[in-house]
Amino acid sequence: MAGSTFGTLFTITTWGESHGPALGVVVDGCPAGIPLTSDYIQTFLDRRKPGQSKFTTARKESDSVEILSGVFEGYTTGTPISLIVRNTDQRSHDYSKIKDCYRPGHADYTFDQKYGVRDYRGGGRTSGRETIGRVAGGAIACRILEALGIHLTTYTKAIGPFSIPSDAYDYSAINENRLYMPNQKYAEQASAYLESCIREQDSSGGLIECMIHGMPSGIGEPVFDKLDACLAKAVMSIGAVKAVEIGDGTEVSTARGSYNNDAFVMNGYNVDKETNHAGGILGGMSDGSDIIIKAHFKPTPSIASTQKTVNKSRDNIEVSIRGRHDPIIGPRAVVVVEAMTALTILDLIFENMSSRMDKIIDFYK
Repeated sequence: MAGSTFGTLFTITTWGESHGPALGVVVDGCPAGIPLTSDYIQTFLDRRKPGQSKFTTARKESDSVEILSGVFEGYTTGTPISLIVRNTDQRSHDYSKIKDCYRPGHADYTFDQKYGVRDYRGGGRTSGRETIGRVAGGAIACRILEALGIHLTTYTKAIGPFSIPSDAYDYSAINENRLYMPNQKYAEQASAYLESCIREQDSSGGLIECMIHGMPSGIGEPVFDKLDACLAKAVMSIGAVKAVEIGDGTEVSTARGSYNNDAFVMNGYNVDKETNHAGGILGGMSDGSDIIIKAHFKPTPSIASTQKTVNKSRDNIEVSIRGRHDPIIGPRAVVVVEAMTALTILDLIFENMSSRMDKIIDFYK
């Protein structure tokens, strides 16, 4: 299967299936001398693991990560880093009744059309558990970005009809609720809404927002590898994402230039902006202000309500998806969006090291 490797200089290759023995990732291009332990990576994986609340699948997985290579005495060695997370609570029999039908909203049909064979147990490579490798690799990227003074803040901005206004954010509340929302009141309202979805055997969509602080200006390329284009590709590669916005996003289509343009001002010796409608990116390159990216997640397609579909014999049938499924994808995907964002900007930062001859000369003198 092509397409399991992401990045140019700092790369990750993910592998494994939802109901196979294990999943993992190989990270290549990581510089030597980065302090790294399995405990650090585990803090990221714990944010996406199942069984955290009544709004996540009841599948019991510790998602414990093991470092197999590339780290010695607590520091990266500059060689490929191999990470593994073993599956321990697969229930493949939950899927035996639907192995010959195409679940609405899933990749069953497209997988059959492309390969002629598919792992029907939990979706195989298209399962949400595939993101384990992304998160583990993204944790290493975040470790490197921290050393550069770059930090990411990621959270659930909206669940169903409950969207937090930007002036009501309380970032201290993000880790105080299992929905990772930066407002406790809205988290409580969203929780009640999700409970109603569960009662009605239904699911909900959600909106994840990621803010990147401390970005230097000039990162990204001006044509095909624009920073915003690369971020959009990275985040859209997450299974359930159906739309990505940068800055004001879709609101720009109804705005006027006099409002949408961000005025430049001097802040001491630094160039600054009065507003940030552009979301920190101009001409495909970072402008030094916070980068703001939003990811829209579709509702979980596995629902217990009866749905119309067809089977491999091309018969019209009805199906009700049983098993252990999240009523919403968004909250567990917060760290996945953060990981893909970190991987993207780190890779472009590495590429940027060769953009100017004077900097190359300074480095090698």
